[in-house]
Amino acid sequence: MSGILSHAVYILVCLGIALSIPGGVLGAHGALVITLGAVGAWRYLWAATNFVRAQIYSRWAYPRWRGEAEQAYAQQESRAHAYFLVTSYKVEQAISMRVYRSVFAAAARSEGGATVVASVVDIADERLIRSIFGKFADVSGVKLIIDRIPGTGKRDALATALDTIAGELPSTRDIVLFVDGDTIVPVDIVARSAPFFTDRRIGALTTDEMSETTGSPLFRDWFSLRFNQRQMMMCSMALGRRVLTLTGRMSVIRADLATDKSFIDQVGSDFIDHWRLGRVNFLTGDDKSTWYWLLRHGFQMAYLPDVQSISMETQPRAGFIDSATTLMIRWFGNMLRTNGRAMALSPRQIGLFTWWSILDQRVSMWTTLAGPIAVVLTALFVDPAILPAYFAWVMATRYVSCWLLASFRGPFPITYPFLLYFGQILGSVIKSYVVFRIDRQKWTRQATSIGTSVGISGQARAMSSIYMHALALGWLITAVLLLSRSALNPLI
Repeated sequence: MSGILSHAVYILVCLGIALSIPGGVLGAHGALVITLGAVGAWRYLWAATNFVRAQIYSRWAYPRWRGEAEQAYAQQESRAHAYFLVTSYKVEQAISMRVYRSVFAAAARSEGGATVVASVVDIADERLIRSIFGKFADVSGVKLIIDRIPGTGKRDALATALDTIAGELPSTRDIVLFVDGDTIVPVDIVARSAPFFTDRRIGALTTDEMSETTGSPLFRDWFSLRFNQRQMMMCSMALGRRVLTLTGRMSVIRADLATDKSFIDQVGSDFIDHWRLGRVNFLTGDDKSTWYWLLRHGFQMAYLPDVQSISMETQPRAGFIDSATTLMIRWFGNMLRTNGRAMALSPRQIGLFTWWSILDQRVSMWTTLAGPIAVVLTALFVDPAILPAYFAWVMATRYVSCWLLASFRGPFPITYPFLLYFGQILGSVIKSYVVFRIDRQKWTRQATSIGTSVGISGQARAMSSIYMHALALGWLITAVLLLSRSALNPLI
């Protein structure tokens, strides 16, 4: 089915469902409609705010900022030396070849010279990297250092590589590019990113991303949609000179900050002390550790919407839902482990909008679930006719949302509205699960995991997590019942 035809069918189905709603249904459930409308208005206002901020940043604020930064950089007598820190572990050889070719090409284009520090575990990776480096014609200004370490995790790899870079004695004008072993960097990344660091308030930046995704068509569309959403949110946050994460696939950090001992220590061994779960050591989420260190020390962060890296994504499980669940558990776990301590920082220190956005990460998981819970309770115990009204509303609002996202990327497949709603609901369910189990962590590619329930103390923590989760859901359902009490009289 062609794109135009599929969109036409979608709109007709949405209208058909809306027209099939029996007369007076919405009026008969006024309290429910008001409740859903109030929660919806909050969410849509927040989305609209981010959309407007993103447009302002990408169309006006950022081009002006880039122009000023490049002018200041052109006036400097010397150029930044670029340190590429690349971590590789169990990456397919074909992907590693593309990644390191892009890194060496970008390093060769660095006017101030470059050093590539490759952190590997397998001797085969070391041989491959040296072979690729040896075939480059013009790398006279590029130094290659290979750190071979035991397979003890990405955090150890990053800390060891940063220690190596610190030993090279970088200057205050130099930069460190953190690159995952499955990410292709732009050839002009140094020239495009270094000028922003002429402003000494800027501690780091991250860039736009696209993905080359293998797996089912649905999984590829889902990943593409997530990067579209990322572009909008990053632009919105960057208007306030902050972002909500320094993406681990590729980010750039001032070298003097990245080689600070406390920075390296936090990347290598990060943790929080939880009132119920005790000491929670971080296995994953190194990009959140770097972000939090910079946020806590008062540094600003930039986002470059016109510079794009390419990440190689593979479907981790056979099924789409299983794969999406696996990835979201890791992503949201990383977010929630750092979210609480970031929210404890003063809004004056990190900016009111940044602080409010961090708070919204906690609140949105519950507000997103409130609507579906109210509709399901009404349909089961009062009037099933409410379902088509809700379906029509979901189809219409998600379709409009996808068109707003299209202003950043262009036309979209008709799977996007369904995937958008799927991601919102399943994402909120997973967040509500993970927030009470932030001690449980597992790498997608590695077998390494921590937080499993072992021994009496582990079983006690697991039981307390179940209890707290059930209690929170109980309070949420109670709140929905009270807010929609006239529509749900049979239940209360």
